[in-house]
Amino acid sequence: MATPADKLAASLAVLKELQDAGRVALRASDMTRTHRERLVKAGFIKEVMKGWYISFRPDEPAGESTSWYASFWAFCASYLESRFAEDWCASPEQSISLHTGNWTVPRQLLVRSPRGNNKPTGLVHDTSIFDVRLELPPAADRDMKDGVRVYKLSAALLGCSQAQFTARPTEMRAALAMILDASDLLSRLLDGGHSTIAGRLAAAFRNIGRERIADDITGAMQAAGYTVSESDPFEDRSPVSFSARETSPYVNRMRMNWARMREDVRGIFPTAPGQPADAAAYLKQVEEIYLDDAYNSLSIEGYKVSAVLIEKVRTGNWNPGTDKGDQEHRNALAARGYWQAFQAVEQGIKKVLSSENAGRVADRDHATWYRELFGPSVTAGILRAADLAGYRNGPVYIRRSMHTPPTVEAVRELMPALFELLEREPEASVRVVLGHFMFVYIHPYMDGNGRMGRFLMNLMFASGGYPWTIVPLERRADYMSALERASVDGDIKPFAKFLAELVDVRAG
Repeated sequence: MATPADKLAASLAVLKELQDAGRVALRASDMTRTHRERLVKAGFIKEVMKGWYISFRPDEPAGESTSWYASFWAFCASYLESRFAEDWCASPEQSISLHTGNWTVPRQLLVRSPRGNNKPTGLVHDTSIFDVRLELPPAADRDMKDGVRVYKLSAALLGCSQAQFTARPTEMRAALAMILDASDLLSRLLDGGHSTIAGRLAAAFRNIGRERIADDITGAMQAAGYTVSESDPFEDRSPVSFSARETSPYVNRMRMNWARMREDVRGIFPTAPGQPADAAAYLKQVEEIYLDDAYNSLSIEGYKVSAVLIEKVRTGNWNPGTDKGDQEHRNALAARGYWQAFQAVEQGIKKVLSSENAGRVADRDHATWYRELFGPSVTAGILRAADLAGYRNGPVYIRRSMHTPPTVEAVRELMPALFELLEREPEASVRVVLGHFMFVYIHPYMDGNGRMGRFLMNLMFASGGYPWTIVPLERRADYMSALERASVDGDIKPFAKFLAELVDVRAG
């Protein structure tokens, strides 16, 4: 007679077959009722809406959103394909978000279909799909982006509302900067006789400094007999200039966000004290704070560490091969790695206190911090040395966050640009807040991004003479909430205020 374990194993085998076939959205009809109920009870699948499920980690606590946010786009695409086959497409506005690399989970995904029912379909965690009954653009104006049916970029720029330019200026400017010439736009503008849209787009391109494209649009439309009156849809001038060679939407969005957010930071953060006259005394304070910093930083990441364990691994009085229990083993490895990385950061602070540019120091040294952070795990055989060779080679998701970090390819574009921004930024407070935020937003590594971001933050604190500052474990919820606001809503003020409060406490 089959045991409960045998029965669950049989159900898991069915689930594995579906996963191996690339299925993310699972219909009730994909498996027998017995298998489905068994997997739901064991926590391996979860109902998203009536008759539809996703795979779920059984160790995730009740109310956990991580599996859903990680599955959102694939689930929605699969669900919409089941309803409409190929007869659906994300709205022009949503298409532009995806073209510019913004895969943040929306509260409501707006799609078009000639068979839409003009009402929302509720999903879990306060998300939904709204399918509007509208005709689709011609097939030539549609595309696929990572499984999601979207408008092609030129068609989306024509199809989006004027209000989108004021509601999402950073995204819209990044989209415009992806256009290399006016050809695709003009073919659509001329075919439809869209003189009003032509005037809007010409002015928008002029706003970001792409005069040639703007002139080509107005010239071609006028030559065809249309009257074009330019009307800038943006409320202000672009905060940055756009090089015709830099078309990466990720980099352009980061540069615009940096220019916009830095003013908020400067208005909130306390004035930098300036580099300390006594560098040795500053470094002594850094060394003295290590124990508290390691405890709080590691605890924020979920490691169970104590002052005794931290001191044990700092002094080398440990043996990862004989520590009892897998979790205790990993805690000890994490603590030892933190000590090694902390020392490497301290060497970087010495360079900064000797007046080296903090952005350049971080650029040169951050790979060393990462190797030291996870070096003990390589020694213990948990990681391969190749795992520490560079930035991540796969997708990563942030627990409970609606923000989806950039693609592997985008990481390699963004990281050099981030360090260039840090190098050129004159205000230490901006380097502190935006350096930390942008680093964890990019999430360049598979693990350790939070610890690395806080190391980067404290290097930048040193560049302005601020004290080394700990993010306390008891304020983890505030910390994560502020980062989420910046990542999802583009509002840096809560994070700037959070760090400013911590600096005031340290200074006091």
